[in-house]
Amino acid sequence: MTSDKPQAQELIREWIVPTDHPAFPGHFPGRPIVPGVVLLDQALLLAQELSQQEASGWQVGQAKFLSPVGPGETLSFKLVRQPSGQIRFTVSGPGRDVASGSLTPP
Repeated sequence: MTSDKPQAQELIREWIVPTDHPAFPGHFPGRPIVPGVVLLDQALLLAQELSQQEASGWQVGQAKFLSPVGPGETLSFKLVRQPSGQIRFTVSGPGRDVASGSLTPP
């Protein structure tokens, strides 16, 4: 039996946080950490790739930031498109969860 229901799709990508990212000087001097908005930006870029949707009009359904991230860290982003079109994402670093949330396309 086949179903007309769309299946979830998945995308996994690694991102090495640039040590010279422009957010670091102000966030925070002496102990730079990646702002949550930068993690969301990366998740949105990957969501666009997964869904083949334009950049504008996306909504953040929820976002949780669980662990700080510093310059030069390698992060793994896992995005799963739900049958509804919503995209759930998780971000992990070496041995820990960093962030999670959901994005809704326009």
